[in-house]
Amino acid sequence: MSDHLTRLAVHAGQSSIRLRLVGTGREGTAPGITLDRPLPPQWAAAVTTFLTDNPDVHVDTVTMGCSGLGRHTAHDVLPLLAHADIKRVVLAHDSVTNFLGAFGDGEGCVISANTGTICLAVGPRETARVDGWGHLIGDAGSAYWIGRTGLEAALRGHDGRRQMTSLTRAMADAYPEVEHAHLDLQASPDRVARIAAFATAVMNAAATDRVAANILDKAAAHLSEAVQAAVRRVHLGGPVAPRVAAVGSVFRNQQVLRRFTDFLTLQWPTFALAEPKGDALDGAASLATLAPHHPLYGRVTAAER
Repeated sequence: MSDHLTRLAVHAGQSSIRLRLVGTGREGTAPGITLDRPLPPQWAAAVTTFLTDNPDVHVDTVTMGCSGLGRHTAHDVLPLLAHADIKRVVLAHDSVTNFLGAFGDGEGCVISANTGTICLAVGPRETARVDGWGHLIGDAGSAYWIGRTGLEAALRGHDGRRQMTSLTRAMADAYPEVEHAHLDLQASPDRVARIAAFATAVMNAAATDRVAANILDKAAAHLSEAVQAAVRRVHLGGPVAPRVAAVGSVFRNQQVLRRFTDFLTLQWPTFALAEPKGDALDGAASLATLAPHHPLYGRVTAAER
């Protein structure tokens, strides 16, 4: 017997795309998006593949949170899914779905640090986004930022411009021809992911290498600065510590998480991190029921036929 399901939730990140048939335990994954190619076809391809792999279901609504979302709206996506008989698409930046997953329709601030970084705060009447400006001019404290800063430190050590660091050896392990690494990366279509992957080497070295440890401390400072700016802009920055959730792979590193918390405790002595209720995919699933009066509603687009 065929299942009759109506809604597919999607979280389209740079590391991976996750998909969930709402109300069931059925999920799937697809390769992450790349920001140097048009995004709507990538989203539509992931949805189409998932539906092809699950032919026993009927989906008429797709709710989607996307990394790197700019001017595209749900109206750009819906026509690409016409063959799948999708009737409605609801689309938002993944900062919105991160927030909804963590805090639902409440107030607070959620910062996400994966390949990129973005922070979103929601107050009683307004919202504020901080960073998420991409690897070229933003994403401070992200895995990309840590990886790039680590590679730069490794090359400074290689050149003799700064103190020696074990990151130079770690870079040589990843790129045996160190002096050609920049050419290799410049020519690589997945250079952002490869540079972000070097964050792992920085994190592994931090316990014994002061250069690596300092990079992680600076990342934590950048991330805490984003939170303070976002909270201030939505008028939650009073004497009482706001709710703040920190999500993403960078915060799995205990030094980053500890120093990030320390910096915010300097601002609010009673500060403690809030535990998110769910993740970005949970937030994507809740997009369809977001109330029109909610401050985040203006950051969501919908299209239907």
